[in-house]
Amino acid sequence: PREEVNTLMHLYAEYLIRERPSIMENNIRLKHLGRRDGLPNAVLRELDETVRLSANNTGMILCLAVNYGSRAEIVGAVRQLAQRAAEGDLAPTDIDEEMFSATLDTAGVPDPDLLIRTAGEMRVSNYLLWQISYAELYVTDVYWPDFDETELHKAIQVYAARHRRFGGVDESNT
Repeated sequence: PREEVNTLMHLYAEYLIRERPSIMENNIRLKHLGRRDGLPNAVLRELDETVRLSANNTGMILCLAVNYGSRAEIVGAVRQLAQRAAEGDLAPTDIDEEMFSATLDTAGVPDPDLLIRTAGEMRVSNYLLWQISYAELYVTDVYWPDFDETELHKAIQVYAARHRRFGGVDESNT
């Protein structure tokens, strides 16, 4: 519903204002994932200001996915590369995984190691489809509002006990 979206957007703008000092104090760089079109001007103003102020921070990168869909992100990247090829700036044979990744919203950010799904959801929901290709998945029945530090520690413990193969074969089972 439109009213709910408007409320969430207002909260997002307030969050950016309220958390800006903490972002700067903790040397965090803010990165927006998603389309800008459709976001209210007040949100864009606060988002742009926080991104601008934190651009040179060298600590953690905080990615906020707002108005984000992975399929749209992938289509946008393909269009950018196709446009460059059409203009003669790029040979199609030069396009590889690294170049494609550098065209996504998450350019410059490492791929996630762990994807946590709350509320028992067993799907990835159009979220970081390219980037989570080797991520470990952790599903909990706990709902997002109740997902606290204790739950996060549980997810990390499970993740730490896993043997990651990054698409390879587990040699110990052959």
